[in-house]
Amino acid sequence: MMILHTMLRVGNMARSLDFYTNVLGMNLLRTTERPEQKYSLAFVAYGKGNADGQSEIELTYNHGVDAYDMGTAYGHIAIQVPDAYAACDKIKAAGGNVTREAGPVMGGDTIIAFVTDPDGYKIELIQR
Repeated sequence: MMILHTMLRVGNMARSLDFYTNVLGMNLLRTTERPEQKYSLAFVAYGKGNADGQSEIELTYNHGVDAYDMGTAYGHIAIQVPDAYAACDKIKAAGGNVTREAGPVMGGDTIIAFVTDPDGYKIELIQR
């Protein structure tokens, strides 16, 4: 078994695609438009996504809904990076929002950072 994708509801598809592709450097894999059902989908990932053994993120835009309440059960998506400090610099230079600068995790040695996407979803960068 493997995780295929995580779905996030977004308030503005263009804004979210800009963040995930231009700020985080993911690839847009495919899109689906369902005007009769009033939703649009976009799948993003590193590499070719599932074809490379990578999980994908499904961005779902429900037409006419521009914001969602964040649930208290949602935590974050984690992305492995070779250098969390450099990743934060690159993300900030691209207009992204770094909400926790790179540094050791509390009580440990692992270097992490957090960024927030345009809809408020947290993304953890883990240096490996």
